[in-house]
Amino acid sequence: MSIDPEMLARAGARGPFVRVLVAEVKGSAPREPGAAMLVWPDRTEGTIGGGRLEYEAIARARATRTLRLERIALGPAMGQCCGGSVVLAYEPMTGAPVAEGWHARGPGPMPLSVRRALARARDRGEAPALLIDGWLIEAVAPPPDELWIWGAGHVGRALVNVLAPLPGVRIRWADTGPERFPEMVPEGVTPLIAENPADLVTLAPLGARHLILTYSHALDLELCHRLLSHGFAGCGLIGSATKWARFRGRLRTLGHSDARISGITCPIGDPSLGKAPQAIAISVAAGLLKDLCASGAGTARAKEGRTA
Repeated sequence: MSIDPEMLARAGARGPFVRVLVAEVKGSAPREPGAAMLVWPDRTEGTIGGGRLEYEAIARARATRTLRLERIALGPAMGQCCGGSVVLAYEPMTGAPVAEGWHARGPGPMPLSVRRALARARDRGEAPALLIDGWLIEAVAPPPDELWIWGAGHVGRALVNVLAPLPGVRIRWADTGPERFPEMVPEGVTPLIAENPADLVTLAPLGARHLILTYSHALDLELCHRLLSHGFAGCGLIGSATKWARFRGRLRTLGHSDARISGITCPIGDPSLGKAPQAIAISVAAGLLKDLCASGAGTARAKEGRTA
């Protein structure tokens, strides 16, 4: 359960909004604690699930002016068959960043129970409950993981469309010219243009992940070479087993050890799902999520959904 300052800052650029948060669940409910949606006067983003529950929550959010909590029995109040109850928090926001660590807010002075929970979180690493004595407590999400996508062809576009909505991932998208990109680039994706995209490698942080799928085998090879010299957290290359066998030989000639070369995954995706760009994108996205969760990066964010 975490709150994403960067996402809230982007949301605030569209005007003030209300964040509707599932603060507590008892029994069966459409979504888990931490699920959230953002509500503007004319639009929404994200979901707390539940059909009627969400419909009513949107209307109440648009009438909310201060932080408030509401307990809802889903059966009696909403006519839903879940049988449980939820506490929804309605929090007006402008997108202002929050401090690092833990973000606690509520009415009046901070209760002793909240202060103790925050102390245990800081000193012992014990995550507090989201709702304690009427106060909300959420971890502040760390900076997003950077993903660099090299190539804006059919597969690159499909990948960006699938990956851009994922929580906790910041995408840099590189190619040779503006005409290579679609007219509408998804929100949160930064296009990077260079006559030789490989020259951009030095701008990537060492903790970034990379997906290489350009129109040119020569450029793919140069990107592999430069990334092996630069460093990365993960790297995938589109292509066949034959292509990768040739690349391995050429990368050895360029001075890279087999151990280093093995850090690049090729082919990427699950061939059994097909070679259509969308099929590749879905399987690659699934693999990326597994890698992020295995490394501990983005695990909570991947569970919570885009609205943090």
